[in-house]
Amino acid sequence: MDTKKRGDLNINGFGSANGGQFHQVTIKGKGTVNSDIECVVFDCNGSGTVNGNVITNKAKVNGNGKIKGHLECKMLTVDGTAKIENNLNVENFKVAGKASIGGRVKAEEISIKGRLTVEGDCEADSFKAESHFMIGGLLTADHVDIKLFGECKAKEIGGQTILINHKPALMGLFKHFIQTQLETELIEGDKIELENTKAAVVRGNQITIGANCEIGLVEYTDELSVDKKATVKDSRKV
Repeated sequence: MDTKKRGDLNINGFGSANGGQFHQVTIKGKGTVNSDIECVVFDCNGSGTVNGNVITNKAKVNGNGKIKGHLECKMLTVDGTAKIENNLNVENFKVAGKASIGGRVKAEEISIKGRLTVEGDCEADSFKAESHFMIGGLLTADHVDIKLFGECKAKEIGGQTILINHKPALMGLFKHFIQTQLETELIEGDKIELENTKAAVVRGNQITIGANCEIGLVEYTDELSVDKKATVKDSRKV
């Protein structure tokens, strides 16, 4: 079907509609779509609920959006609040607001400057965060770059390059160094550089344990460096 020949679905004010195939779906005000949607553009500016799955090229949530199925798209931008109750498959995922995923996330690029909660695993080629996140399962990416700015938790973290640094908060005219820590059970990668991290096990080739880290066991194959302001209970070369 030629997507250019599809009609648009617009819900303004208070209203509801059935799903289907559309070119563009726009929800302004308070709107509900009662079944699956397939469209080119999905735009939620008000309070929108989809009682089904959404397949689209580009999705944007500026208001409060809820998808009760799964979402599959090339680009998802969340500037407001988005809740996806099932899985998210996306190429480019940007969060400046608040996003909650009830299942797993599979993406190429993830960029977080707001708050992200994922109940299951989170898999990407690149994962960059300067904010808060909670991942209930495994966070895995070729390149993990995290600048701690608040509470950050993941059950396990895996990747080729893993960089975790502390970013001081700017409050008023003074910088306050809030000693937030990333908490995880296991970090495993090739090159690992950590600050403000609490982990039971860290395993890799080249490992740098920076300030304010609390590590139970470090296993390394090539190099290990430990800052004098870090705590490592046990380390071994394997």
